[in-house]
Amino acid sequence: SAYRLYTMRKLPSVLARTLTSGTSGSPVLPDMSEVRSRLRDIVGASTNWRDHVQAMQERKALHTLLAKRQEDLPPRRMKDSYLEVILPLGSQPEIREKYLNVHNSVRFGRILEDLDSLGVLICYTHTKQEMQPRSPLSIVTALVDKIILCKKFIYPDCDIKFTGNVSWVGKTSMEVKMHMLQLQDGDYSPVLDATFVMVARDPENKRPAFVNPLVPETPEEEKIFKQGELNKLKRIDFSTASLLKMAPTAEERNIVHDIFLNTLDTRQEGETVSFRSRKLPPSSVWMEDAKLKGLQICHPQERNIFNRIFGGFLMRKAFELGWATACSYGGSRPFIVSVDDIMFQRPVEVGSLLLLSGQVCYTEKNYIQVRVHSEVYDPDTREHQTTNIFHFTFKSESEVPQVVPKTYGGKYPIKSMLYLDGKRHFAAIMKEI
Repeated sequence: SAYRLYTMRKLPSVLARTLTSGTSGSPVLPDMSEVRSRLRDIVGASTNWRDHVQAMQERKALHTLLAKRQEDLPPRRMKDSYLEVILPLGSQPEIREKYLNVHNSVRFGRILEDLDSLGVLICYTHTKQEMQPRSPLSIVTALVDKIILCKKFIYPDCDIKFTGNVSWVGKTSMEVKMHMLQLQDGDYSPVLDATFVMVARDPENKRPAFVNPLVPETPEEEKIFKQGELNKLKRIDFSTASLLKMAPTAEERNIVHDIFLNTLDTRQEGETVSFRSRKLPPSSVWMEDAKLKGLQICHPQERNIFNRIFGGFLMRKAFELGWATACSYGGSRPFIVSVDDIMFQRPVEVGSLLLLSGQVCYTEKNYIQVRVHSEVYDPDTREHQTTNIFHFTFKSESEVPQVVPKTYGGKYPIKSMLYLDGKRHFAAIMKEI
């Protein structure tokens, strides 16, 4: 099952030993509000929207604190950036309402927001210079590589613990591994593993900036670091083979052609059979009938410490539309299995009109692969610009209809490409879980 429990060895054991010790005698951990407060202090962000321009102007002076070369920065260890944060859903019921959904479980979109904030703080912890109260770096989320869940339910009345650390470092980018655990019967048991990639930029968030190198200390940490390097190469390979750059493989072309033949309306005889004369196979749904759309006005409340729209908010909104798309398609409550390959292509400005489009692009048994496309609309120029593509894998409680792209003889139009892209993402996730 996709929800089988990961053993503790799936986590970096050097960093995870504290996770198995239960709650007795443990120190008071910071909560998510403290995480966000620390981030504001590190950057010097204003809590008043009207003061944000001045706060950003003050950051310009921090340019002099940037390193000219990575070699000028002191190396860090994995444990230097290790953080544990509590989400006290059990011990502080007053925060529970914000995280509660109608199924008496935890809103996964809220968890995405928390992971995003924690990932940024972990990177600031890695790059912290003792003599500098404010960081000259603008650290932003570049990519959600993957989030794999190993629990079907997240309980709304049990404390949650997040842990994480920097696991790999390039010149200006950092991979962060995070884990979420939930307290049950006196022990914390794993719920999900997440891998994010963050990038460091100058104080004005315009150019890349160097970050402290990472030095593994043990064979186990060496292995984690090498995995980070492999993850980077895998992403490059996946991007190189993208359907936006290369034609489908021979096998994929056959799949699309088989779908085409399977949907031809053969009731017409001889040469009168038309490419456009199509029939839907039993227990199937046309792709064009398996989508939902949404619109968000991006208010100042949703801004991050750099006065752009918070990446976690974008992920929450995309997830909620993705969930609704899977729910309306499958006809029953879907459960999130994984999130992968979320690329933050461009920032979203406060005041933007954010258009979200959810599409079921692949199905298999009771799995539903949903792609959510996010774009901003500028009412002055009337231009649309893509900001993000999100990929979600859901599992429905029962088998779902097969989603079918409409293809026209020998051509591979957009819906077929979305279908093949969804199939690729689903196959990659199934290997992971």
